[in-house]
Amino acid sequence: MFKYIIKRFIASIVTLWLVVTFTFLLAHAIPGGPFTSEKKLPPAIEANLKAKFGLDKPLSKQYTTYLANMVKGDLGMSMQYEGRMVRDIITYSFPNSAKLGGVAILFAIIVGLYLGAMSALHQNKWQDGLSTVISTFGVTIPSFVLATLLIYLFSLKLKILPAVGFTTPSNYVMPALALGIFPMAFVTRYTRSMLIDVLNQDYIRTAKAKGLSKTIITYKHALKNSLIPVVTYLGPLIAGVLTGSFVVESIFGIPGLGREFVLSIDNRDYTTIIGVTVFFSAILIFCNLIVDILYVIIDPRIKLQN
Repeated sequence: MFKYIIKRFIASIVTLWLVVTFTFLLAHAIPGGPFTSEKKLPPAIEANLKAKFGLDKPLSKQYTTYLANMVKGDLGMSMQYEGRMVRDIITYSFPNSAKLGGVAILFAIIVGLYLGAMSALHQNKWQDGLSTVISTFGVTIPSFVLATLLIYLFSLKLKILPAVGFTTPSNYVMPALALGIFPMAFVTRYTRSMLIDVLNQDYIRTAKAKGLSKTIITYKHALKNSLIPVVTYLGPLIAGVLTGSFVVESIFGIPGLGREFVLSIDNRDYTTIIGVTVFFSAILIFCNLIVDILYVIIDPRIKLQN
């Protein structure tokens, strides 16, 4: 296990380096620049700004300087917000995205596992049909459409939930639903398909023959062994949801990391683009490592290769 983790850690560092390299090159390949606007700056001011951020140096020199600073934990200064460090942008915005994402993930996992198990245990019955309708709805309805419908129904018509803000528990309900409905639908489908397959395995028939109750067979044996695809999906799901959705955050007025990322692209803010991408990639790589380790915990038949 230790050797496996070390190998994966090294592979993760290499992957992160590749992400930084490609993001750095792509960010600098965007037409225009961080100081390009409808009102053109005087040449002297633009030259001073480029010198301040090192944009007047060769691209190779900018790259090596950025890598050296990143290793020390310095992601640079935003090129659009004067005096604001990229690290400070992430520190301020990520907790908001993480809190919303955490609620959305809990909703997706709990409801998805319940609907998937209910559907598998009542195959071809009304429970199965209801679960299928809900999961299909979750997959086909875009988050921004669902967010708009939720605001119209619960804020404008029923007036029971606030449409904007992020200060009270009630502020989490609609954005968490809008953000979590899509992954919930996938968890439901994965759970249903795998649980149906596991319930037809020989060891389940043996457990039934021994007289074990349906509850023990389902939740102690079958459900546990059907979670591998769900756990696989949870790695990128957690990383994506925790870093936020620009559309959902914008609709509900949530100052999260997703909003900052898209704004940085619009503004050609190189340092923020790269810094947020590195942060997102680090979370994704870490989540995938945890997922690989969880494989063995969930299913001991899977052996890690040293």
